[in-house]
This record gives sequence, structure tokens and C-alpha cells, in this order.
Amino acid sequence: MTEYATTSQGDRVAYDLHGSGPAVVFVTGAGPDRADDPVTAETAERVADAGLTALTFDRLGRGESPAEGRLDLDRELAAVAAMIEVAGSPAVLVGHSSGCSVSLRAADAGLPVAGLALWEAPLGGPAVKAQAWADEIERLLDAGDHENAMRHYMKDMPPEWLAGMEASPAWPLIARTVAAYRADAQSLAWAQHALEDGTLDVTVPVLAMYGAETFPEMPVAAASIVVAVPNGTEKEMPGAMHSWEPEPMAAQLTELARRCAG
Repeated sequence: MTEYATTSQGDRVAYDLHGSGPAVVFVTGAGPDRADDPVTAETAERVADAGLTALTFDRLGRGESPAEGRLDLDRELAAVAAMIEVAGSPAVLVGHSSGCSVSLRAADAGLPVAGLALWEAPLGGPAVKAQAWADEIERLLDAGDHENAMRHYMKDMPPEWLAGMEASPAWPLIARTVAAYRADAQSLAWAQHALEDGTLDVTVPVLAMYGAETFPEMPVAAASIVVAVPNGTEKEMPGAMHSWEPEPMAAQLTELARRCAG
């Protein structure tokens, strides 16, 4: 059953809580909410069955966590902090896609994070390019041009993904969801700068994972994260098309959470 918590910035966040034990909080990337993310839901249930507390939530501006105004990274971090408090501090954060950079920023900012499990962080290339990409998304959002903001956000993704969205009669409504991606863009630009400048300050255990069938840049990104932290591990896992398989992922998360809990 959906429950709610209010962040330090006044946003109301919807979440599901399962199990009891060391805490694991799932931080999704751009796009999904709990209603259309069965893979994360199944993984959370398996983690809970293994003796952990598992929390999934709708990020700001998505699903049952409606939010207005400028949905920036600071507001998103306040939501993550509220979810850690609900699940039990400190918590292992499980980042997926741009949720990886949000999770990295949470740990770097000093939130009570016990460890990080990062699945296919979309990082790579010069930081200046990532910053220019994020700046253009923010410019388009500030101008109210949601359709072009969505197109720009997805410009380096497989073109058929965007084509499918644009072919939908609901495209104008779909495009408006990009307002919730500002935090993702900001976190990705920040993470690329931190990796390039050597300023990433994350000392907790970090497990950087990617699927056995994935895009060639994902293993490269995982390796770049691992070399930037003092306690990092890179691992190939069963998975394809930017998604993992719930059973082996749950086993890996359970092992990491128990190790982080001592």
C-alpha cells in the first residue's frame, strides 16, 4: 500500500516499504515510476524476503509524487534523504541509469548512505560536453519547450526510443514529464565533472554493475567510477537493454547491504 512522507523542502513523496532489516532504497532514473517498473518492484520484494528493508518511491514529478516548480537536484536529494529516514539510516542506495548520479551526489553530499549499488550509470565523454547538454535542457525547460527538451534529453539514446514516444497520440503529455528530468541532467553533469576532476568524495563501498548484453559505454562508465573511489568493485551481471534480472540482482544487493551493515 502506498505511503507518503514529506521532505525538508515540503514535497510529498509516495513510497512502498517492504520487509525488515538493513535498508535498501531504490533510486530510479529518468522516466519510470513504481506503476510501470515491475523489475524494480520484484527486486525489492526479493530483497525484503531475504531479510532486508526495501523501499521504492516515485521520484518528484512522477507517479504519485506530483510536484510543481523547478524540480532541481537539491529538491531530489531532499526526497532521497526523506526516503532514507523512512527505510532506516544509513541505507544502501540502488541507482539505476541517471539514478546512479543522483545516488553518487547523495553520498558525496554527506547523506547517511551505507553503500552504493549502481546499475549502468550513463557517464562518459568530456565533462564540458555533459555540462552543455544539461544547460541546454535547463534552457528549454525554463522556456517551457517541453517537446524539444525531451528530444534533447534523449539525443544520445537509441533513436527508436524517442520515435516510439513521438508516435504516440499522448506525445504532448509524455513530453511534459521531462520537467522532472532537470535533477537527472544536473546530477549527470555534476558526476562527469567530479570523475574528470578527481573531486568525487565517496568513501562507502560502491558496486558498479552492468548487464551482460548492454551498450559498449556502460562497462567503461563502471570502470571510471570504480577507479575514482577507494572502495569500488565492478561487476557484469545478467541483464539486457539497460535492465537487470531480479533474482541475481536481489542476491547481489542482499550481500552488499549485509556487508555494509557489518
